[in-house]
Amino acid sequence: MDPLRRSPSPCSSRPSSPRTPPCEMLGYVGIEAVLDQLKIKAMKMGFEFNIMVVGQSGLGKSTMVNTLFKSKIWNCTPLDLGQGPVPQTLQLHSVTHVIEEKGVKLKLTVTDTPGFGDQINNDKCLRPLDIEFLQRLCRTVNVVPVIARADSLTIEERENFRQRIQHNLKTHCIDVYPQKCFDEDINDRILNSKIRDRIPFAVVGADQEHLVNGRCVLGRKTKWGIIEVSYLAVENMAHCEFPLLRDLLIRSHLQDLKDITHNVHYENYRVCRLNQSHMLPRGPGWVNLGPTSASPPATHAPSKVRRRTHDNSTEGF
Repeated sequence: MDPLRRSPSPCSSRPSSPRTPPCEMLGYVGIEAVLDQLKIKAMKMGFEFNIMVVGQSGLGKSTMVNTLFKSKIWNCTPLDLGQGPVPQTLQLHSVTHVIEEKGVKLKLTVTDTPGFGDQINNDKCLRPLDIEFLQRLCRTVNVVPVIARADSLTIEERENFRQRIQHNLKTHCIDVYPQKCFDEDINDRILNSKIRDRIPFAVVGADQEHLVNGRCVLGRKTKWGIIEVSYLAVENMAHCEFPLLRDLLIRSHLQDLKDITHNVHYENYRVCRLNQSHMLPRGPGWVNLGPTSASPPATHAPSKVRRRTHDNSTEGF
């Protein structure tokens, strides 16, 4: 079993509170049918998921997204391949597709940021631009960093680079997903701790299949051999950590990503905008989530918004 794969939301298996003991039932009521109702509704409505990929041109962002969803979500352009002129201004590009698998529909929106940091070198660690960007972004969306084109690094170089990135994230207080403060129970802490130890994931994107030892594998062919981006073979984790990234984004944490975005990030953003527009009365319940300034810090800590499960609202990534 995949070490990073978990069962459906742990909230469903939590024991009842000692203050509210379960009531003894005298017969069948049909409460369990609620799960069937939720499934039927979800099958009809489908799900939505938004992803923004950020990085220099030529890092393989388009290939990574196509590999992640096994679809031609984004067409590779000369700009994606590191050729052609560098854009003078930053302009977001988004594409939306509906992917259907076994009757389940997913409306996927992918946003690209062409030209971001193309003229800055960050071979050794995070750039100041990356740090400033991530500090702002982690307060608004869930951030999952990856090491692109990991096949260009040796195992030792990859691990050293990972440790430097982890040190940069910790030093500059950049809270990436999954955040420690949102671990709901011991199972969450154990699982998410393993994930946090592997961040940033070392990934290799590939959207072509090759024949290796009599079996078709997804990978990229080089003059040294085939770099496998396996969806099934855990033993190829030394080649690429792409299966870990896929499991995190789709198979184990997709609903959790949506819940945190809607119930935490969006609510904090909404309160911040209301504070800025002076629509909230300044009183005991005043919440100040704006950027810190030279003025004395507020006496009231930011309120914590509880998450709700089984909410298929719009999310951000």
